Parts: sequence; C-alpha cells; structure tokens
Amino acid sequence: MEIIDKAFAGNRGDKVRSDCYVELELKDSGGLNIVVKSKVQAMFGADIEKLVKDFTEFYNIKNANILMEDNGALPLVQAARLEATYKMLRSDSRPFFFKNPSQNSLATSKEKSRISRLYLPGNNPSLMINAGLHHPDGIILDLEDAVAPAKKFEASFLVRNALLWLDFYGAEKMVRINQVPRGLDDLEHIVGYGVNLILVPKCESADQIRLVNQQIDVLRKERNSNQEIWLMPIIESALGVVKAYEIATSAENIVAMAIGLEDYTADLGTRRTEEGKESFYARSQVVNACRAAGIQPIDSVFSDVNDMEGLARNVQNSKALGFDGMGCIHPRQIKVIHENFAPETAEIEKAKKIVNAFIEASEKGLGVVSLGSKMIDAPVVKRAQKVIDIALSIGLIDVDWRKEF
Repeated sequence: MEIIDKAFAGNRGDKVRSDCYVELELKDSGGLNIVVKSKVQAMFGADIEKLVKDFTEFYNIKNANILMEDNGALPLVQAARLEATYKMLRSDSRPFFFKNPSQNSLATSKEKSRISRLYLPGNNPSLMINAGLHHPDGIILDLEDAVAPAKKFEASFLVRNALLWLDFYGAEKMVRINQVPRGLDDLEHIVGYGVNLILVPKCESADQIRLVNQQIDVLRKERNSNQEIWLMPIIESALGVVKAYEIATSAENIVAMAIGLEDYTADLGTRRTEEGKESFYARSQVVNACRAAGIQPIDSVFSDVNDMEGLARNVQNSKALGFDGMGCIHPRQIKVIHENFAPETAEIEKAKKIVNAFIEASEKGLGVVSLGSKMIDAPVVKRAQKVIDIALSIGLIDVDWRKEF
C-alpha cells in the first residue's frame, strides 16, 4: 500500500471555531480508513462520518486515508473542506453538495441601498454564520486580500457553500474576487450559486469588466441561471482614478463603484490620513464619475475598528463629498455608518414636500411642478426621492408617509 497523493484543507487548533481540518491521502490499495475527531462526537459523530462516506461515494474514492478534525463546523463547511482536498489532487468539475442546493436566492435591484457592506474573510466560517444578524445592507465574502495566497483555492468552495446555504437575513450577497485575470477563476465558484453582486478589485480598465462579464455569461449559460448579477469595480490606483468614468460606464450591470484608499495611497507613495487631503482628488473623481454614469459612489473602509468618533467624522466627510455608502470591517461599525449617512430631519421633511408636490402634479397631468412659488425641476425631484428612499430603507419614515399631506 502506497500513498500516491496527499492534500489538506481547513483550520485546526484550540482557538478554531465553527471550522474543521481535513487530510486526504489517496492510496493505490488498502480500502478506506476514515477517522473523525469532533468536539461534538457524541451528538454528531455519526452524521459527520456519513457525510465523509457520501463524499467518497460521490467521487468514487476506493482507497484513501481521511482525517476529519471537527471544531463545531456546519455540514456546509465540512463538505467544502472535503471537496477542496479532493480537487487539489484530481481534476473534477462536479460540485459535492451534501444536500440539495437550497433556494437561497434573493434578487436585488440596481437602486438598492448600499450604505453599509460588511467584509468577511472568505476562509473563516465562524465570522460568516451569523453575520446577517448585524443587518448590513450587504455582506462581502472576500476571496482577495483577506485570504492568504495558499488558502485561496479552498476558500472558494467555502464561499460557494455559504452563498448556497447560509441565511444572510436579507443582506445583499456579495463576493470580492481576486484581481483580474486571477479573479476569473473565482467566478467558477460563485456564478449560479446565489451571488447578487461581484466586487472587481484593483480595476484599471473597461477591458477587465468586459472579461468578467464574458465569463459570467458563459457560466450562466452552462448552469441555466437567469439571476441578475451586479458588478462593483473598486478603484485602487492612480490609473484607476484616471479611467474612473470609462470603467463606470463599461457595462449595464455596474451598479456602484468603490474606492480603496489603502492601495491607492500606497500607489501614490503617501500615507493615508484621517484628514484625507492625499485622497481628496481621487475620491472626488470617483464620485463625479459615478454621478455622471448614474451609479452609486461607495467610499473606502475606515480601518480603526475601535475609534467610533473617528469613524463618524469619516462618514460625515464621505457624505459631504457625495458618497452613498462605505465598507466596514467590523459589525460595530454598521450602526455608526447608517446613523451618519442618514438624512437629517429637516432634509427629510423638505424631500417629502418636493416628492409629494411632484406626485400631485403628475396625478393632475401637469407638466410643471411647483412648491409654493418655486418651480421644481427634475434633478431636484430626483435628489429628494433619493432622500426618501434612504429614509425608508433605514426606518426613519413610514411607507405611508404621504398620509401626512
């Protein structure tokens, strides 16, 4: 009996939670030797062993040593780790689904509020499981900077299974792929599996967006999927800033464009500061490009998760520049971001009057909209409607607000 191939995936150790570690050794003979070690062996040991056996039967594995060290992982995590080890050793396009894929799909619109987006490392299941309870507008499963290079392959299976089976409580399901062209391989694991929006990092040209959409189209056709998939390019370099409008207008399914200031300031050769003088030009360019293209401008993350006052100031500056939202790297940032991006009471009341005047004029068939003695043009109504939409999305006004008039 000889070991001919060996692979491992997952995480192990005393501090690991909601994850597992898998070793797979393919042999030339000797049958199957399955060892399961679990902190919940008494309750779920038999179920874990069955999942491992189902895995071997699915891929017709006859001779192998399989070690599963479980630290409270959900079956979707165990299945992802097992599949990753096998596909490190053998080329097989069939996905191993431990149960039938759920109908875990939520369609989202181009205009959906994206004030907050919570980044989660794509190879850390413990952070994913209850992320939706914090109620961000979107949850980003990150395959790029938050995942070590050696772990990117196995993370893609975990992200796919999370998209299929985790409940994100209404948050838009987002994935940040790796920089193109490496990121094109990531699409294999997310297109057709419930992703709503794909973030394209370090974007510097319209060609990168076209390559992403071409691969999305191929995979959607293969999988008979008609779910709309939105794109959010991330501008992170001087070249990206120069080409911001070109990128923003490069595809119909681009709904927003973000800026990443850590990489941008590194590209400039300067240091990122809270004051933000070094990034004022770039942020303004991104906002202007987005407004000209009719998409949402999204600001960079605020990296100090303990400085809530600094975050509040950052959000207020971001809103003043014209951004619609920003990313966050810790759940405690979500509330501060929403509170400070929220329109003020006077702003909401004025918006109500403008939108109500527009609706009344439309119902009467009037071509001219006025509020008191002032004429109201289309851009003013559009801005007011945006304020109403934001206020509705975060519960500052009721859906029946027109009853006030």
